[in-house]
Amino acid sequence: MAEQQFDVVVLGGGSGGYAAALRAAELGKSVALIEKDKVGGTCLHRGCIPTKALLHAAEVADAARESAGFGVRATFEGVDVEGLRAYREGIVAKKYKGLQGLVKARGITVVDGEGRLEPDRAVRVGDDLYRGVDVVLATGSYSRSLPGLEIGGRIIASEQALALEEIPDRVVILGGGVIGVEFASVWRSFGAEVTIVEALDHLVPNEDAALSKGLERAFRRRGIAFSLGVRFASATQDADGVVVTLEDGTTYQADNLLVAVGRGPATAGLGFEEAGLTIDRGFVIVDERLRTGVDHVWAVGDIVPGLQLAHRGFQQGILVAEQINGESPVVVPDSHVPRVTYSSPEVASVGLTEAQAVAEHGQDAIVAYEYNLAGNGKSEIIGTGGLVKVVRAKDGPVLGVHLLGDRVGELITEGQLAVGWEAHPEDIAPFVHAHPTQSEALGEAFLALAGKPLHAL
Repeated sequence: MAEQQFDVVVLGGGSGGYAAALRAAELGKSVALIEKDKVGGTCLHRGCIPTKALLHAAEVADAARESAGFGVRATFEGVDVEGLRAYREGIVAKKYKGLQGLVKARGITVVDGEGRLEPDRAVRVGDDLYRGVDVVLATGSYSRSLPGLEIGGRIIASEQALALEEIPDRVVILGGGVIGVEFASVWRSFGAEVTIVEALDHLVPNEDAALSKGLERAFRRRGIAFSLGVRFASATQDADGVVVTLEDGTTYQADNLLVAVGRGPATAGLGFEEAGLTIDRGFVIVDERLRTGVDHVWAVGDIVPGLQLAHRGFQQGILVAEQINGESPVVVPDSHVPRVTYSSPEVASVGLTEAQAVAEHGQDAIVAYEYNLAGNGKSEIIGTGGLVKVVRAKDGPVLGVHLLGDRVGELITEGQLAVGWEAHPEDIAPFVHAHPTQSEALGEAFLALAGKPLHAL
C-alpha cells in the first residue's frame, strides 16, 4: 500500500470538485483530484452540456418547421439521430479536452478510481491512500426513482434518454421539474407526442406561480399534454411499450417512460458516516461555510442540501478552496443563485418568489409587477411570448426577478445583480437598456416599479 500526502484531496471531479481543485492549485496548493469516471462529472458528460446541445438542435428543428413565417423557404424533414449524437458528443469532447488541459496545466494530480473517505483526512483508492491537510467531498448525485419503479428497458432516466437510438413516437415523463420539462420540450420539437405527469399542482413547481402558469399555457399551445395534482401509481412494460397508471385510474400508453423525479446525493457506501460526518437523508450536513462536523473536511455541490446546480457547485468549490487558503470569501445564499430551465420557452429566476416574499415580509410590504413580452420589440422579432416579473419590498430593494420566454436565461445575471446588491428599482431605472433587446423588458419592469413606466400603462 502506498500513501501520498497533499495539501488538498478532492473526492469527485464534477463541477464542485474540479472547481475546488483548480482554485486550490491556483493558490499554490498541491492537489489530488480523485474521480471514478471522467473529470467534468454528470454536468459535462451526461447532464447540462449534452442536454443543452439537444435543446439547441430542437430550436433549429422548430426554426426549420416555422421558417415560412419569417419569409424563409425551408423544410423540416426529420431528425438524423446519428448526426444529432455526433453533434452532441463533439461538443462534450471539446469541453472535456479543454478541461483536461486546464487540470494538467495547474499541476493537479488526477487519480482514476473510486475513492472512500477514511478517518484522519484521507481517501482510499484501491490499496492506495491519499491524505490531505484538507479534504473536499464532491461526489455529486444520481437520478432518483420512486419505490417499486426500477429503471430498465423502456423505463429510463435522463442518462438513458440521451442514449436512445431513435426518437420515441410517444413518451410519458414522470416529473414536471427542470429535467422533465426540458426533455418534454426537446421531444416535442422532434415530433413526439409528450405527456408530463406531475404530482403537484403546477409544472416547475418551485418557480413563481406566474412562470408556472405561463409555461403551462405555452406547453398547451405547443401540444405538450400534462397531468397535474395526481400521483403516479404504477408502470408496466413489454416489448411494445409502457403503460403508466395514476392513482385516479388514468392510464397512458407510450414507447418510453422517462423518470425525472429529481436527483439524490451520491454518498452511500463512501465511508462518510464512519469518518464522523453527519448525514441526513443522504445529504452531508455542513455549516454556511461548507464545513462538516469533522475538522478540515468540507463538502460541496449536490451532496449539500439546497439547489442542485452546476454553477452553485462551481461557486462552492471556489469558496472552500479560498477558505482553505485562509481567506474569508463572501457566502452566496441559494436565493442569490440564478436558476434557468432551458425549455422553449425558457424559465429563469433569482431571489424570492412573490409567495415567498409575502410569507417572509407580509402582504402589505410587497409590490410585484409583471411586464408582458408582447410589448418587447426583440421578443416579437424572434417570435416568443412570455413575461418579466419583478418582486420588491415596498419602498425597498428588489427581492426576486422571474422571467419566461425564449432566450431569457441570458438575462438573469442582471436580475442576480439587482437582488444580490439589494438595489432599489429607482436605482436601476436610470440605466439604459439597448434597443431593441429583450433586456428592455427588465428595464420596463424597473421603470414601472420606480413609478415612471414608458411602454406600459
